[in-house]
Order: sequence, then C-alpha cells, then structure tokens
Amino acid sequence: MADFSQLAHRVVQATIDATEPGEQEADGPPTPAQVNGRNGGRKGGPARAAKLTPEQRSAIAKKAAEARWRKETTSP
Repeated sequence: MADFSQLAHRVVQATIDATEPGEQEADGPPTPAQVNGRNGGRKGGPARAAKLTPEQRSAIAKKAAEARWRKETTSP
C-alpha cells in the first residue's frame, strides 16, 4: 500500500494526463455506428446539392454570405 503522498501524486498525475490539451487518445477502432454516421455525412451534402435548383443554391449561398458578414461586423 502506498503512503498518502504517493497516492496523492498518482491522482494528480492521472488528472494531468487525462486533461492534457491537444492530445486526444483514440479509444480504439471506430464503432460501426460511427462509420455509418461518417459515411452518411459524406453522402448527404452532395446528394442535397444535386437536388437543389440553381436558384435555391444561390439563395442558400446569399444567406450564408450575409451571416458571415453580419458575424464580422458585430464584434464585441
């Protein structure tokens, strides 16, 4: 059994290691649900764009541009 100081040191080290910024540990290979979700996300955008008319795409692009400009001009 470790004494109190050694136990406290281990707890602090484990906390530091778990919250280290910039380092994300992989929990293993992706689950089938994660793979299906990613594949669906890859297909969704192009499939949606193919169904839109040029006028609809233009309206969406204008709305996005307005949101970007509005975001930049209203800085705190």
